[in-house]
Amino acid sequence: MVINGLDILLQDTDQLKKRNIALIANQTSVTRDLHYSWLELRKQGITLTRIFSPEHGLFSTEQDQVAVTMQPRTGCDVVSLYGDSAASLIPDTGFLKDIDLVLFDIQDIGSRYYTYSNTLALFMEAVHGLDIEILVLDRPNPLDGQTVEGPLPDPVYRSFVGVLPVPPRHAMTAGELAALYRDRNKLDVNLRVVCMQGWKRSMHFSQTGLHWVVPSPNMPTLETAMVYPGMCLFEGLNVSEGRGTTTPFLHFGAPFIDPEALAATLASFELPAVRFRPTYFRPSFHKYKNEVVGGIFLHVTDYETFLPFATGIALTKALREMYPADLRFLREVYEFNDDFPAFDLLCGSSNERTMIENSRSFADLRESWKADEEVFRSLKQEYHLYH
Repeated sequence: MVINGLDILLQDTDQLKKRNIALIANQTSVTRDLHYSWLELRKQGITLTRIFSPEHGLFSTEQDQVAVTMQPRTGCDVVSLYGDSAASLIPDTGFLKDIDLVLFDIQDIGSRYYTYSNTLALFMEAVHGLDIEILVLDRPNPLDGQTVEGPLPDPVYRSFVGVLPVPPRHAMTAGELAALYRDRNKLDVNLRVVCMQGWKRSMHFSQTGLHWVVPSPNMPTLETAMVYPGMCLFEGLNVSEGRGTTTPFLHFGAPFIDPEALAATLASFELPAVRFRPTYFRPSFHKYKNEVVGGIFLHVTDYETFLPFATGIALTKALREMYPADLRFLREVYEFNDDFPAFDLLCGSSNERTMIENSRSFADLRESWKADEEVFRSLKQEYHLYH
């Protein structure tokens, strides 16, 4: 049985007495019995000065890249850390003057692109040199704590999906990421982590005994989280990643795709632990709203050996080979950044896109990030809080 950092903190809240406390949280900030942290703290006589919410809002009511302006009532002021500009990602200094302790308690999903741990990193930058303590209430990495996949990002491509210097699948917890980021950026931050009990690095979320609380509108299940490190790349293509349907990221499609032909091509890549089912769907919003599009549904057969990032790259390569006149790498503003194509921001450089455009083999693509994986596997061990 896994016990989250929040539940452990609530066993003894004396350390919180007489502190001026803020909480960075969303609806995943719950006890094992599914009680919200801010309510449980209040029951124990702890007063929160304010709550900071990440992208999507406190109860994940907003879609991706939508400014959060309205927040439900909680009995406490709620401040959004996701507005209509990059400046909104950093707390205004006025919201820091009356606090000396910040609790971070959000369920991450184990991918660098997922913005909640990036919010933590930016908040740490904001309190650099201030007399404010950061206390991370740790939670599991749902994808496990040992499988690393994908390239390290080039610092030039830093964005809100690339604040942390880690691969797309990093196999670290929020507490471990915070310590790594503090050290790599030489931040003067008083950081502590309330560690979990019972979590092992080999665990997937289904083995923790914890409830899956939907962390964002398009992350309804653990299965969605498993494919996300690869399928999020489709946010950088003119291909629907399934937003506007009940199974986002588990399928993709576009008007120019022939599902049967694409499925046949994908079979030749011999990707481990995934099967591709030809399908059609009609998004109710987002890309190709109200259009019937052809595509593929992903069925993962073994989470232990499935490689989501490699799968996403393979799918992109197949689409480029089959539909060179139709497939586009999007260049619009993405997470407040229009300096680089979204696909490059997600990958962390232009390397993968350039290799795909130059018709390099899938074997070459996979080999291109192997060295980064080895470097990061070694580095991350310095920050392991769990075995």
